[in-house]
Amino acid sequence: MTLADALAEEALMVLGGIDEGDTTLLLIAPDTRVFWDHLSAAPEGRDGQPDRVDRWSTRVLTRIACDHGAEALFPFGGPPYQPFLSWATQTGRVYPSPIGPLVSADMGLWVSFRGALRLQGTHSIPAAAPNPCPPCAKPCTTACPVDAFAGGTYDFQRCRDHIATPQGSACLTGCLARKACPVGPNFALPAAQATHHMASFRGLKP
Repeated sequence: MTLADALAEEALMVLGGIDEGDTTLLLIAPDTRVFWDHLSAAPEGRDGQPDRVDRWSTRVLTRIACDHGAEALFPFGGPPYQPFLSWATQTGRVYPSPIGPLVSADMGLWVSFRGALRLQGTHSIPAAAPNPCPPCAKPCTTACPVDAFAGGTYDFQRCRDHIATPQGSACLTGCLARKACPVGPNFALPAAQATHHMASFRGLKP
């Protein structure tokens, strides 16, 4: 089975890569169109224990790495933490957005990473893709009801305070700024996944 097929079987995909010379780094993203249903059917998705997404990612990507002679790296488990944000922008497919979070040429503001795989030697990587933001009207900059992204920085506490109120209920099934991005609308998180992440963000049991 090819690496791409092994990832697709687990609702994952290579979003970008970096030629490091002696090694190739592949950044692995969840295919959000199918990822949550897939994870929810896995043992970690059904056992009721904390950190289901990270535990699943560790198990699945470690196995895939072992099968394909790669090293699995993760954006969690630190400190220290792996430089995923820097890696992402080095792929030429992911860029800083006008509101701060990264934007993908494919997935818009729904981009995230479950891990990375480092392989020995040179391997094919996705071609660079242009930044989708410069020609855009940037509706993401005005969609947040409390301007938590004003000035291109993220006011974590303002956002968290808002979604804890009845007025913030519309945000609980997905960040309105992210939803406003016209790139990759088919990758928007399903309501169940967005609710899970928002519960975790609020410090509730997801």
